[in-house]
Amino acid sequence: MSTLPNCPECGSEYTYADSSNYICPECAHEWPLDGSAENAGDDRIIKDANGNVLRDGDSVTVIKDLKVKGSSLVVKVGTKVKNIRLVDGDHDIDCKIDGIGAMKLKSEFVKKV
Repeated sequence: MSTLPNCPECGSEYTYADSSNYICPECAHEWPLDGSAENAGDDRIIKDANGNVLRDGDSVTVIKDLKVKGSSLVVKVGTKVKNIRLVDGDHDIDCKIDGIGAMKLKSEFVKKV
C-alpha cells in the first residue's frame, strides 16, 4: 500500500517520488516532498485591468482587440467571456469564447463584469 499523496492538480493516485519532488505521470505536475508548493498555489492573486480580484467562474469583458495567433480571427473589444478558469503562467485565464473556441488570455486585457 502506497503512502504517497495524490496529485494536487488532477487527483491522480499514480504519483511517485523523484529526488526532492513528487511527480504526477498523468498531468506532469511536480511539487516538493515537503508539500510547501501545495499551499503556495492558493496564495496567488490575479487581478483584471482595473485591479479587481478574479476568481474561477467569473465573467469578464475583453478591453482591447486581441489577434488570435495562428489565424485571421480577432477577439473584439467588449466580447463577454463567461466561466473563466485561472491558471499559472503568462496567459493566466483559460476560457471558451463563442465563435472562436478555447483560448488563453492575459488578465491585463480583461475587466470583471
